[in-house]
Amino acid sequence: MTSTNVSEINEYLASLGEKAQAAKTVLQGLTTARKNQALICAADALVRESARLLAANEKDCLRAKENGMAAGLLDRLTLTDARIAAMAEGLRQIAELPDPVEEVMEAFDRPNGLHIEKVRVPMGVIGIIYEARPNVTADAFGLCFKTGNAVILKGGKDAFYSNQAVTAVIGEALEQEGIDRNAIQLIENNDRAVTTAFMKLKEYVDVLIPRGGAGLIRSVVENSTIPVIETGTGNCHIFVDETADLDKALPIIINAKTQRIGVCNACESLLIHERIADRFLPILGKALIEKQVEIRGDETVREKIAEAVPATEEDYGREYLDLIISAKTVASLEEAIAHINKYNTGHSDAILTEDKAHAEKFLREVDAACVYVNASTRFTDGFEFGFGAEIGISTQKLHARGPMGLRELTSYKYRITGDGQVRP
Repeated sequence: MTSTNVSEINEYLASLGEKAQAAKTVLQGLTTARKNQALICAADALVRESARLLAANEKDCLRAKENGMAAGLLDRLTLTDARIAAMAEGLRQIAELPDPVEEVMEAFDRPNGLHIEKVRVPMGVIGIIYEARPNVTADAFGLCFKTGNAVILKGGKDAFYSNQAVTAVIGEALEQEGIDRNAIQLIENNDRAVTTAFMKLKEYVDVLIPRGGAGLIRSVVENSTIPVIETGTGNCHIFVDETADLDKALPIIINAKTQRIGVCNACESLLIHERIADRFLPILGKALIEKQVEIRGDETVREKIAEAVPATEEDYGREYLDLIISAKTVASLEEAIAHINKYNTGHSDAILTEDKAHAEKFLREVDAACVYVNASTRFTDGFEFGFGAEIGISTQKLHARGPMGLRELTSYKYRITGDGQVRP
């Protein structure tokens, strides 16, 4: 790359940053009612322009198929009328949610008469780098817009036409409402050097959120000079305890693994208590094989499920995003918890049990953003949590953890009111 190219890239990104900073000022002056009306207008526009969105998405999907994209990733990329309707519904739900901006988190008076309030405020400009998920474009806009944040998006090249169309439709809806369309901007250059330079745009961007595979997230964490909220990969576990209701357990596992295979909250790893292995593994194996799931198991699993193949150490730590699952038998709850804490990614893990003490121990000791009892890991989702949508699922412990909705896209400031006080 020549110095001219570097200069052009920096100039291009600075232009986006300046527009985002200007839009941020406009957004932070909007009333909640005005923001909600704009969100509804954008939702209506997505549905009204669905044919335009589907045509753009078809171009991306055709190219993805030609390039041999895996089935799970292709599913993530694909838009349908139902998925566009869900994107619009997400924006409508965000419009109905309470506006966290200006919420007084805490208020107190000091002995010297100072009144101090801790108040939620927008972060400012949020950058998001993500892969082949065009629905993220609408979700990110909705959550950032409601919280008074401008957003700069860098989508993956696989979803380029889809992201371009969604961004254009939303921008047009904002203009219709008399609002700066630069509240949402898409980086329309797929050069990797542009993505790397975007990670250095600290002068304009207040926080950077990566959404995608382990390689993308690692690259952002290691290269960004902007503060990062790390959204992690999902090696999600389900442990079938010796006291589990097996009639309840089987549909939970099938749902968690097969309802959608290319998502981060799908179950990738199973642990089965050895005391129920004889009873449960043949039933489980039959159900998974009917769903065309390849089972990679330990010796006991392979004894009970003839179709299972040997699991390697690597299998226990993998996020497959495919019709593959690892399975291992354990001798105790303690062994299950130790295994999960060694191999999980801090995303979502579940125990299936009828023993309350076992459930409480699992909830207390498993180190993950979301820990379940007797439910599918597929519920780790902003929409399912009632957040309207999500900006991502954080697997770190600062500044947010788990599905990130509106509150997670705010910071806070202290407002101090006095009456002439000076410090002695």
